Amino acid sequence: MKDKFLTIKEVADYLRVSERSVLRYIEAGRLNAVKVGYWRVYEKDLQDFIKKNSKIKK
Repeated sequence: MKDKFLTIKEVADYLRVSERSVLRYIEAGRLNAVKVGYWRVYEKDLQDFIKKNSKIKK
């Protein structure tokens, strides 16, 4: 199964934060990303980031 790449803008829109905030998460190692010309985030990595940083613990 292929995982979809998301742009920084798509991630920022989804998280409702600025693109700069997303770049900070990447630079800090909190959000996994790959640089393919520009930074790209796998959909699965975004979901993992949300689970790790969710204030609601299951």
